[in-house]
Amino acid sequence: SARPRRRFPDDTEASGPTVISTGTLDAVASWFDGVDADEMRRRLRPNLVFDASEPFWEDHLFDRRGTVVEFSVGGVAFEGVNPCQRCVVPSRDPDTGAETADFRTTFMTKRRETLPEWSGGDWFDHDFRLMVNTAVPESSWGETLSVGDAVTVGDIVPE
Repeated sequence: SARPRRRFPDDTEASGPTVISTGTLDAVASWFDGVDADEMRRRLRPNLVFDASEPFWEDHLFDRRGTVVEFSVGGVAFEGVNPCQRCVVPSRDPDTGAETADFRTTFMTKRRETLPEWSGGDWFDHDFRLMVNTAVPESSWGETLSVGDAVTVGDIVPE
């Protein structure tokens, strides 16, 4: 991309903070016996949790390949790039490390069943994806977020 972005090391395509909503944490936790939203948050390890009750609300923050969705938190600009591919970590209990039986299979089945129409469908070559990977435009490097900042979704633009 021609626009410089600040990157974290995990994802070379979209290595800004990961985003999820409270509604998604509630919904995904409900797929697993004995798991609540707080435990699911610790399993998934998002960087930013938005207070949105609609499950999978964050899927509004990415579109088809080759585009980004501009959004802001307070006055800080972000670009939503793609749904995060999940690794083995969410299948483990965050306190004990014990593997949850059939976690991946259950997750993928439920994700497919609940995938919103607005989700950028061409990203879902598999259904073990959740949260949004972002990029931070250079204009927002060093800016500060605050709890309670408003989230504003902008335009879909070429990457």
